[in-house]
Amino acid sequence: MTLLRVERLSREFGGVHAIEDLSFAINPGTIHSIIGPNGAGKTTLLNLITGIYTPSSGRIFLMDQDIGGLAPHALAARGMSRTFQNLQIFFNMTALENVLVGRHLHLDRRFLPSLLGFRSISRGDAVARETCRELMEFVGLGKYLTTDAASMPYGALKRLEIARALAAEPKLLLLDEPAAGLNHTESREIDEVIRRIAQQGVTVVLVEHDMKMVMGISDHILALDYGRKLAEGTPAQVRANPDVVAAYLGAAV
Repeated sequence: MTLLRVERLSREFGGVHAIEDLSFAINPGTIHSIIGPNGAGKTTLLNLITGIYTPSSGRIFLMDQDIGGLAPHALAARGMSRTFQNLQIFFNMTALENVLVGRHLHLDRRFLPSLLGFRSISRGDAVARETCRELMEFVGLGKYLTTDAASMPYGALKRLEIARALAAEPKLLLLDEPAAGLNHTESREIDEVIRRIAQQGVTVVLVEHDMKMVMGISDHILALDYGRKLAEGTPAQVRANPDVVAAYLGAAV
């Protein structure tokens, strides 16, 4: 059984095909990267998969269940989490509080028990805080537990978003350019975090321009150009594909 399957997916914006007749499948436990030039449709594809956009045509399946038309929060409840190309951080909260936001699906959210302060609520909150502390350690942010998010460096904020996405316990984690704007050291830190996530059994879909990272950690790569599939296969197969080299990678890769 595939974890995610896309069949003949298309999305138009005012007559412009951002995604056109795209089909592919993602197996569980893999790192599946999506590459392409600017404007190739990579982020649009993530927005379609995660319910932010509605397809013009085509179907999307998660664990063989048709998820077309489901809202992002419903997809999160089914095991799908993501980060965004532009930081979506709550800067008026601490780092730990940001991660706790991602844990809400696993908390008792009933109004009356919360209002009356039931012990089960406080115990659940304590477990959630400990889980989120462990996630921050996992992504290398243990020293920032009580730090205001507004005072954290950019590279740490990128990892904070990943920790928050992991707090929902996803089966499928979609990362939209997690290394964008990072220096070499910060990019390697993100690289290592993604490897550890995959080792935990979480399937990763990665949109990224850092080709060294993509070629080094991916099990499978999908190359897009103008919203259509240009090539698909292992890193070695995609690297050697002349259409990919001409459209995006360049001869030096």
